[in-house]
Amino acid sequence: MSTAPEVAVSRGDTQSKIEVADETLAFRSVQIGDLTPTGAQLAAAAGYKPGQNAAVLQVLANGGLEDVRPDEMVDLRESDRRFVIVLSDRLYRVLIDGERFDWPCRVITGAVVRKLGRVDADRAIYLERGDEVDRIIGPNDLVDLDKPGVESFASRKQSWKLNVQGVTLDAPTPAIKVSDALTEAGFDPNKGWHIFLKVVGKPKRAVELTDIIDLTEPGIEKLRLTPKEINNGEAHPAPRREFDVLEVDEKHLQALGLRWETVIDTERRWLLIHNYPVPVGYTVTRTLLALELPPTYPGAQPPRKITVARRPTLEGRYTDEELLGCLRRLHTRYGYVTERVIRADADAPPPALFIHQFGSLMAAYGRAGLKKTRANAWSREARVQQAKAATNKGTAIPLSPDFRVISRVY
Repeated sequence: MSTAPEVAVSRGDTQSKIEVADETLAFRSVQIGDLTPTGAQLAAAAGYKPGQNAAVLQVLANGGLEDVRPDEMVDLRESDRRFVIVLSDRLYRVLIDGERFDWPCRVITGAVVRKLGRVDADRAIYLERGDEVDRIIGPNDLVDLDKPGVESFASRKQSWKLNVQGVTLDAPTPAIKVSDALTEAGFDPNKGWHIFLKVVGKPKRAVELTDIIDLTEPGIEKLRLTPKEINNGEAHPAPRREFDVLEVDEKHLQALGLRWETVIDTERRWLLIHNYPVPVGYTVTRTLLALELPPTYPGAQPPRKITVARRPTLEGRYTDEELLGCLRRLHTRYGYVTERVIRADADAPPPALFIHQFGSLMAAYGRAGLKKTRANAWSREARVQQAKAATNKGTAIPLSPDFRVISRVY
């Protein structure tokens, strides 16, 4: 089967069409009077005069570019008819996803890189910069190719991040509705919130549920929520975030699983951690921990490490049988077991561990098979007899000096 150029030649018609693009890669049709033109003839057909140093690049079937010298002939009957023809005295080499291209202009735009490298629309283009953070290149961003070395571009799957009250979202599109962002972050948008958008270097601004956030805007950082009303304690208000902490500190605080806030009080900055576990030996098990952060935070490097003694973790420290064996040991030694006896024994875990593991101390006593009746253990006479028996054995019993105040026992 004959091609269109072959048919044209058989008719003696040498007129043909080529597609010519400039530095924007926008192609237009151009008539040319030869099926085997030289590079100089192709430049003339595109409107350039001799001596203007027009660079001619042929677009290959695989999307690559091939330089055509002024005296080099191109057979339009056997090759692609698309050309990039621009004024230039040299070619600049670039890499796009590892593939080499020669470009005739000193400056290249992100849109041209995308066209040249055939980069899909759902991928972002980055200029790789060695030891520095790679720079994302937008469609209208300009890159100077005259700098030392070969500029390398890489395409990556696009993702936009938004922090919603401490929850980081990875958005697949650069625009997200405020109500959708709250829903994806696990917040009910219908509960009534004051919503603020924070952008780096700008004052925070209020946004509504119907607003669209453009995540391509430089400096978009986070959404902060404050409840419009507090419903009689039915739900906790959103934690206060009156100043930011370092990212590594925020990750640590989130890992605690406790509610925390940052508060500014008369120019003093406080980190508040609610329901923080208190070490064994105090009358309360949890408290509100308030840490004052110095004025140099977070600029002071490295930050001063604050070590707070923590209550031993209840889960996984002892098996049920080990705990029950501890109760049996105390019962054998003293003749009874109370919360006071458990606390006084240096080898026993805290009573809270028994409560956590079995539901209550009474349930733990029952599981341990302790047979002493409550009435016998509580009677003054029985306690005195037990004290005498223990004294004879050379052991001390942690008794209350006032026998009228006795801990619950089994």
